[in-house]
Amino acid sequence: MQRYFSKEKKDNNFILSNEDLYHIKTVMRMKEDFIEVVYNNSLYLCKLDKDYNVNIEKKIEQINNKKVKFILCIPLLQEQKMSFVLQKATELGVDYIVPFYAVRSKVKLDLKEDKKIIRWNKIVKEASEQSKRLDIPIISNVKKISELNFEGLKILCSTKEKINNIKNEIKNNLNYDTIVMVIGPEGGLSNLEEEQLNKIGFKSVSLGEQILRVETVPIYLLSILNYELME
Repeated sequence: MQRYFSKEKKDNNFILSNEDLYHIKTVMRMKEDFIEVVYNNSLYLCKLDKDYNVNIEKKIEQINNKKVKFILCIPLLQEQKMSFVLQKATELGVDYIVPFYAVRSKVKLDLKEDKKIIRWNKIVKEASEQSKRLDIPIISNVKKISELNFEGLKILCSTKEKINNIKNEIKNNLNYDTIVMVIGPEGGLSNLEEEQLNKIGFKSVSLGEQILRVETVPIYLLSILNYELME
C-alpha cells in the first residue's frame, strides 16, 4: 500500500501536495483505492474517492521502539552520491542530516544552496514513504566544521591507524540517547579538520582495515548502529 505524508487536515480529509496527487493519478493510476497517510507522526488508513479526496477511514496504532536519535554529518558530495547517501540513510533510520563544508569536498555551493536543499528534502521524503517511516529526516542548512557541535555520543570516522574501532566505541557507550556521526569527503578530512572536531568532543574511530567509498560509509555505520541497538 502506498504511503504519503500530509501537513494539512480538513474535517475528515487530508490534503496532499500537488506532487503526491500527480503521483497517485498519473504514475500509480489509482482510482478509489486505499492509501496510508502520515500526519503529525501518526498513521492513518485512508480511501480515495472518485474526485481524489483523501477520506480518513481509521487511525492505525503503531509502536515506535527507536530510542536513539541519529544525526549524520556529511560533506558536500557530487549530486549522484549525495542523493544515494540521503536515500539510504533515510531508509536506515537517520533523524537529522547536516551537510557541511570540507576542505577536500569537490562540490562548492553558491546561490543554488536553497534549490539543492529543496531537492534533498524531496529525496528524503520519498525514501521515508518507501521505507514506511512515520517521520521525515530534517536536513539543515550547510554548516562549517566548527558548527557541528551537537550533544550526544560523537563519532568521527577516521582513516588514521592505531585508534579505537567502531565496535568498541559503540559497545562502551550504549547509554546515549543521541549519536552524532561525521564522515569525511573523498580523500578524507584534513588533519586540521579532524583536530577541530576532536576539540569539540568527537572521538576518532576506525571502521576497519578497508578504505570505504564515502557513499558506503553511512550505510556501513548506520547498519552497525541499528544492529547493536536492536531490541
